[in-house]
Amino acid sequence: MMHKHRRTLLIGTSLVTASALLAGCSGAGETTSTASPSQGQTAATTETAHEHEATAVDAAQPRLVTTYDGGLLTLDATTLEVVDDTPLEGFNRVNAAGDGRHALVSTSQGFQLFDAGVWTEPHGDHTHSYAGDPELTETVYETEEPGHVVRHGGKTVLFGDGDGKIQIFDSASFLEGDAQPTVKEAEEPHHGVAVELPDGHLLYTLGNEEERDGAIVVDADGGEVARSEECPGVHGEAAAQGEAIALGCEDGILFFKDGTFTKTDAPDSYGRIGNQAGSEQSPVVLGDYKVDEDADLERPERISLTNTETGQLQLVDLGTSYSFKSLGRGPEGQALVLGTDGQLHVIDPDSGEVTESYPVVEAWEEPEDWQQPRPALYVEGDRAYVTEPASNQIHAVDLTTGEVLQSAEAPHAINEITGVTG
Repeated sequence: MMHKHRRTLLIGTSLVTASALLAGCSGAGETTSTASPSQGQTAATTETAHEHEATAVDAAQPRLVTTYDGGLLTLDATTLEVVDDTPLEGFNRVNAAGDGRHALVSTSQGFQLFDAGVWTEPHGDHTHSYAGDPELTETVYETEEPGHVVRHGGKTVLFGDGDGKIQIFDSASFLEGDAQPTVKEAEEPHHGVAVELPDGHLLYTLGNEEERDGAIVVDADGGEVARSEECPGVHGEAAAQGEAIALGCEDGILFFKDGTFTKTDAPDSYGRIGNQAGSEQSPVVLGDYKVDEDADLERPERISLTNTETGQLQLVDLGTSYSFKSLGRGPEGQALVLGTDGQLHVIDPDSGEVTESYPVVEAWEEPEDWQQPRPALYVEGDRAYVTEPASNQIHAVDLTTGEVLQSAEAPHAINEITGVTG
């Protein structure tokens, strides 16, 4: 029998203040680092040290972290039972921090650190896993209008739309309780995204409050390595096999690989790819595809598949619409799309063939307000999690068989969903 014990863990976090924003905008190709913590300028305000009780468990305990109108729900990823209900006013977005334990909640102050309460520690030739109560910590990585969170190659990068602030972390540093970022700045504030590449270079989008038109790659000193201004309306990112980073455009897709930007044009003069999903198992990037430039809300029925090795873009007609929360990738690189027909469609990324369609939820229609809940897809390993806010349900699907393994009713209509591996 496994011996369980209570473990009291002190999570210490240092007291820091937000760095002052530079007046005006940086020039082309420039980035600006903040001073080091020893100079009194760091990127977060945090709580004082607090105690966290946890129980030893016999294996990692994955959890789901979700949002609803008024708070956060933490669920056991295996049973879908509610572990914790954390009140938090306002519309909040949530992303995994990349350390297997924490999530980042986008609030009015910035990116607030949420401790999902599960983690695993190495211990000689084996590991010890622990499970405790989730907690919304007081650690906030301050920025104006927190936007995209990107996890890639052991780095987690936060982008602030309102100030162009880019905060770069070693993903594992969140486990230490006092993660401190390297801070850079985009050339001008805009709704953007940034990715740190394996060689230490930084890729980030170009734009301002009026328009967005491309991306730049800079070295550690801010020197320009590559630039492309051939991506109108640049939005979103995805990493594909071979360290290719793809960015969506209003007329196709832009990707950076082997030190060079390459543009693949859409077959339509306006063919917007704004949301993408990538996989280390495939060179093909899954994207949405919209063609009505004047639509308040377009409900597309085609998706895009772009091969970052060949530059080929193909469109697949699903016969059903979907939303920006519908895209995912399976463990072998399968392209996954949750349709408004209630089915999870599995697509071969190379051929574009729809190989399976698994019924999961009732048919639904995307709401006009993007902040309103709609069915959402989250994938972890060989399991897909699908929310159904109309009935307050959440479902776990085995991607190997298509079987709905578990369904549960939540106390609230779930909006955003992410997870931690524990």
